[in-house]
Amino acid sequence: MANPNFIDYIKFCSRSGKGGAGAVSMRREKHVPKGGPDGGNGGRGGNIILKGSTQLWTLLHLKYKKHVLADGGANGAGARSSGADGKDIILEVPLGTVAKDAETGEVRFEITEEGEERILTEGGRGGLGNANFKTATNQTPRYAQPGEDGKEEWIILELKLLADVGLVGFPNAGKSTLLSVVSAAKPEIADYAFTTLTPNLGVIPYRDDRSFVMADIPGIIEGAAAGKGLGTRFLRHIERNSILLFMIPADSKDVKKEYQILINELKEYNPELLDKNRLLAITKSDLMDEELMLELREELPKDLEHIFISSLTQYNINELKDMIWKAINA
Repeated sequence: MANPNFIDYIKFCSRSGKGGAGAVSMRREKHVPKGGPDGGNGGRGGNIILKGSTQLWTLLHLKYKKHVLADGGANGAGARSSGADGKDIILEVPLGTVAKDAETGEVRFEITEEGEERILTEGGRGGLGNANFKTATNQTPRYAQPGEDGKEEWIILELKLLADVGLVGFPNAGKSTLLSVVSAAKPEIADYAFTTLTPNLGVIPYRDDRSFVMADIPGIIEGAAAGKGLGTRFLRHIERNSILLFMIPADSKDVKKEYQILINELKEYNPELLDKNRLLAITKSDLMDEELMLELREELPKDLEHIFISSLTQYNINELKDMIWKAINA
């Protein structure tokens, strides 16, 4: 079963607040004849704001918010009193959240840092009171501006997981097993295709109390970029990984061919993914002896750094961490 708590796509209506109206008022005070206009400005309508939080890794908490509505600003008053601004609505989102216009598909911005705040839908401006319109030739203006209407728009939020290394491979390549061995993550592991139906994140401890983040991306198959299997639903999570660790099992019929298929799928989805630093891990190497490893090594791409590992026996796991750390900090 897919993890129902992993939500990486939501669509909702975002409506900012209307600005308050400016006031039309004349100063009326004892012993102050002809006090003149003193109408205050209206308050700004409330904004809809996105704020980055490292405490979140999914959009689950926003799944049922189909309409997000901010308050309007208060009207101005006499004695040049400005109306209160409408209360802003702040939506906390995980890092890597991309905001898009639902109608045009235009990307507005991406939240990438803890505490980063960006206005998603801006509130309407408050109207000016009549005190602002007094001139030498118009001493007693009896008009003011109405508040500006708020905006109403449909917004899409997409989450692209931020991780130091993303695991790329066919189903049953050993990605989830590796993540469970090197971190405290507990992904579902079973002997059938598409066991992993949602991405999993794990923090990998390294030497001297250092660490890095690993993302287990659900298995890619040939034709994924065209919609086969799980399609492109999770390919976008690879876009925000610093390096890509390709994983191909030792019992594969043709390691070089499988690697090329994976490369082609990434290229079809987004050619820029091929600019990322790549590593290759041959998994389930406990099934091989030294002679077979030497034979297979001759078939591998010469320009690709590779390593033979076994999550079952912990073979070369520390060496793999060293390789990843070096690539991350290259």
